[in-house]
Amino acid sequence: MAGPMPPDGTLDGAPADLSHAGAVVDKAIEFMIGQDISAIAIASALLGGALGMLSRSMDDAGIVQVLENALASVRSGELRGGPDDRH
Repeated sequence: MAGPMPPDGTLDGAPADLSHAGAVVDKAIEFMIGQDISAIAIASALLGGALGMLSRSMDDAGIVQVLENALASVRSGELRGGPDDRH
């Protein structure tokens, strides 16, 4: 169990609800892997769910900005540790 929550409600710089949501998603992914669901099926379902969630709370321009930020992370190599780490 982690120590007490800082007064600003964050843990390691992330809002408490983001940390909690991330932990729940990690457990769901572990469960689906245990059910022999393919990685692409898991990722596609999570992405579809995320887009659906965003559509409930943001306008289309906001969603586009989120997606553009995600694309920039992919293009920069951030998701793999660097631009030279291609798989």
